Amino acid sequence: MLSIRTNLASLNAQNHIYHSGERLSKSFERLSSGFRINSAADDAAGLAVSESLRAQIRSFAVAERNANNGISMVNTAEAGLGEISSIVIRMRELAVQASNGDLSAANRSYIDTEYQSLIEEIDRVASSTEFNGVALLAGPSTTIAFQVGINTTAADQISVDFGDTSVATMGLTGTNVAGADATASQAAITAIDGALDALASRRAGFGAATNRLSTSVSAAQTIATNLSAANSRIRDVDMAHETAEMAKAQILQQAGASMLAQANQAPQLAMQLLG
Repeated sequence: MLSIRTNLASLNAQNHIYHSGERLSKSFERLSSGFRINSAADDAAGLAVSESLRAQIRSFAVAERNANNGISMVNTAEAGLGEISSIVIRMRELAVQASNGDLSAANRSYIDTEYQSLIEEIDRVASSTEFNGVALLAGPSTTIAFQVGINTTAADQISVDFGDTSVATMGLTGTNVAGADATASQAAITAIDGALDALASRRAGFGAATNRLSTSVSAAQTIATNLSAANSRIRDVDMAHETAEMAKAQILQQAGASMLAQANQAPQLAMQLLG
């Protein structure tokens, strides 16, 4: 029916143009952002899941950095123990040398001079081994917990014992290789062997801690990658599909504009018939 007062064809065409424009605008937003979900209005449930995944992904990235910092700290401590071990091994060499029966008391005193300087060096190395201002070998035994997970359970932390590495704790205080005979140097050898065992045990502990921290880094990376893939499937736009939707909306909008122009001419035709 041709009507002069109400142009239904024009109204319908305008309505279709409006909706195709809305779809085109949404396609532009999705293609420019790369996201299928840009607001809760797009997919409220999907957005909630995506935000939860994003929080976990970023938390795992921090946990990975924590573990890497832990590895650096442990490696620094282990390197300090390596230096101390080398010093103690040299002390054993001197003790064995001083145990030889052909040496005089004067000879042993010369050897003991180096021996005593090495004892002082042990405590110096221990006190100077630090990471971010934290003493790693000097002072009392200290347990440091590294947050390698994203939750608050015991499994989300790895604890490592530091400190308590000194001449006193290794049982070397008062040892010497001086004297008229080999009594002192023989006692020093026994004490040094105990110190070397203690150092080996500490270094083994640091090695185990490094391996655990390295494993946690790998786990955090793997989990974060999987979560990122899951988040991408939920939130990211399908570029091929959305490009097709954009082209469809553009065609509909152009067609609608053409139909609107023709619909607007209908009342004029009616007026011409009446005239």
